[in-house]
Amino acid sequence: MARQNGTRKVNVGTRQFTILGGRQATFLDLYHNSLAISWPRFFVVVAGVFALTNMIFALLYWLGGDVIANTQGGSLAMLFFFSVEALSTVGFGDMHPTNYYGHTVASVENFFGLLFVAVTTGVMFTRFARARARFMFAKHPVVSLFNGKPTLMVRIANERHNTVSDASARLWVLKDGKSTEGQSFRRFIELKLERVENPVFVLSWTLFHVIDETSPLYKVRDAKEPNVSTLIVSLSGYDENMAQEVRARHWYNMHDIRWNHRYADILESGPDGDTLLNYDHFHESHPDTPL
Repeated sequence: MARQNGTRKVNVGTRQFTILGGRQATFLDLYHNSLAISWPRFFVVVAGVFALTNMIFALLYWLGGDVIANTQGGSLAMLFFFSVEALSTVGFGDMHPTNYYGHTVASVENFFGLLFVAVTTGVMFTRFARARARFMFAKHPVVSLFNGKPTLMVRIANERHNTVSDASARLWVLKDGKSTEGQSFRRFIELKLERVENPVFVLSWTLFHVIDETSPLYKVRDAKEPNVSTLIVSLSGYDENMAQEVRARHWYNMHDIRWNHRYADILESGPDGDTLLNYDHFHESHPDTPL
């Protein structure tokens, strides 16, 4: 029997999966994990590695005896602070090595400090430099009549209000199924949109999918198609400010869909005759004519 290496929790949209077994490649994939974790966790990890490294070098100095001047007879706490100065290449000057052993350990620490600063700086720059979109997705997709046909609508807004050119959207459903041999599988099925491209995405954009006989959502509401569980929206475009392509996606459960609802209007007329875009009503929807 194969040995399992523990369990992991993986979030796929709104669903959580427990991974049993498999290799935990935390250190083998350290760069990817450094970019994937949250900012608070990243700072905690960097601070923990920094503190642990300094404590290790402080112990090495301490094992050599009184090898650092002005450390109160080789106090471990003072050696730790000297290690911080050496690792960060600050070097105030009042504490310094006094023999070959101290200079050797300090040289090794300074070399490690250069690598630590270089790697940390590189990861920090990469985290800051990654192009991220700020697209806001409505909390609930809605279904109502549009041009006389039942239509699924998903409203999206560009929170930065900058120009995202050549924006494109795709809409998918995750469907469980079985092969003719009885084997279970999951597959993504793309939903046809009325308009998949937006040449200049600055304010808001509503996606439309007509629910006709060819749509995977045709039998969802009356529970005749219970295997459709998840709705996925993906959006991409060229951010002209950052001169990079940005991408975003959002996941909905099927019970998030509000049937016989229509989005509240977010366009209003201002007192000076200008057009107002009121995001206070962005997520709101109202009951509509029954399908």
